[in-house]
Amino acid sequence: MKIESIKTFGQLREAGYEHKTIKEELRRNLLQKLMKKETTFKGIHGYEYTVIPELERAILSKHNINLLGLRGQAKTRLARQMVSLLDEYVPVIDGSEINDDPFNPISRFARELLTEMEDATPISWLHRDERFSEKLATPDVTVADLIGDVDPIKAANLKLTYADDRVIHFGMIPRANRSIFVINELPDLQARIQVALFNILQEGDIQIRGFKLRLPLDIQFVFTANPEDYTNRGSIVTPLKDRIGSQILTHYPENLETARTITQQETSEAILKKKHIYVPELAKDILEQISFEARDSEFIDAKSGISARLSITAFENLLSTAERRALQSGDKNTTVRLGDFMGIIPAITGKVELVYEGEQEGAGAVAQQLIADAVKAEFVRYFPRIEKLQKDGETQPYDQIVTWFFEQSGGFELLDSLSNNDYKSQLDQIEPLDNLLEKYVDDIPKGDVYFFKEFILWALVEYKKLSKYNMSDGLRFKDVYGGYISGF
Repeated sequence: MKIESIKTFGQLREAGYEHKTIKEELRRNLLQKLMKKETTFKGIHGYEYTVIPELERAILSKHNINLLGLRGQAKTRLARQMVSLLDEYVPVIDGSEINDDPFNPISRFARELLTEMEDATPISWLHRDERFSEKLATPDVTVADLIGDVDPIKAANLKLTYADDRVIHFGMIPRANRSIFVINELPDLQARIQVALFNILQEGDIQIRGFKLRLPLDIQFVFTANPEDYTNRGSIVTPLKDRIGSQILTHYPENLETARTITQQETSEAILKKKHIYVPELAKDILEQISFEARDSEFIDAKSGISARLSITAFENLLSTAERRALQSGDKNTTVRLGDFMGIIPAITGKVELVYEGEQEGAGAVAQQLIADAVKAEFVRYFPRIEKLQKDGETQPYDQIVTWFFEQSGGFELLDSLSNNDYKSQLDQIEPLDNLLEKYVDDIPKGDVYFFKEFILWALVEYKKLSKYNMSDGLRFKDVYGGYISGF
């Protein structure tokens, strides 16, 4: 059916167009994708066996949907991707404010036009991208915004009294007829506004300033909500929850691999523009581990959630830190260093909600501790665990490194201003590092070797085998006792 040639209701009927509701449309197109084994929601990772099957079942059941989860769990993205399950074009009566279906007109304008012109009624075609409406629920949202109100200017221009329903100005929901309508952060909507949605969801009629209109709106509602909102700011009123067909719980990535895939996808543009910066695989793992550590940290309010945006913005900051350092040292190409992780602290502090103990520590100190905890967590994947207590005469694989530092009275510095060659030469001085790497991780990619060397030093600090000091232009490492004495 070539839509360019169909311009009237008569032509549409002759072409055999099949009328269907938006929920039937979504269901049919989803069934076709499932039968062809196509991916229904692209770019959504970690939900393949949890959220996406539940969402597909809700669509097949023709339910209105509530996506419930903490911030940064792709709730809005899921809702927006439902547009891909709509038909590419649908016919509407030309000039209709509320996308009237020619086979099922609901507005007075459309019914009168069809009665007057019959098969000659002009139609236009609405693309699926135009069939998505979104509203962020805020306390100042009114019934007029969502449902509609009487328009005195329209009444004056048309010379109508307020008793005539043609003076009504429709709100966002009627204008989203035959569309997907998303209300984000539903609990933030005042209870009296939520009550106004009851009849729309169930009976299909609306009331505007005393006008009771029978408008069987054809809408796929998708709500998003944060469970923390139920206690902090508001709640979803029980009768409204009862009218929402399916409530689907979202979640954060369950493993590092999924988290890395998400970050890689969302930072692809930054990576493309900064090809001259090499990021070791271990650096990517540490970056993602920071979010996992934050979700378990005693200093952070876990109920507020740790958004996936933390890893995304931190990765962008990490690239920028390495880029700035390379520009200052005159290197055309560079590799991310562990010291560059100091540059991601601003990306962490703005993404976490601290509890009282965290406020006492300070946001910057908590961010540094998260980086340290991530380093410690990754260390045991490659090297033997360092025991706190050591028997007399017992040796550990790290003793030679600790001894090397004990013999360096002035300490060991890794400055931010070091060029690539100077940075490598500085780490090459610590010969026991090579022995340790050769023994436990001899298959490291060549470009990752020096990152691993610095990684070992940071981990030994966390296990109290070395001490580390932040300087204005880099880091200084010392043996524990030398650092203790110099502290005095």
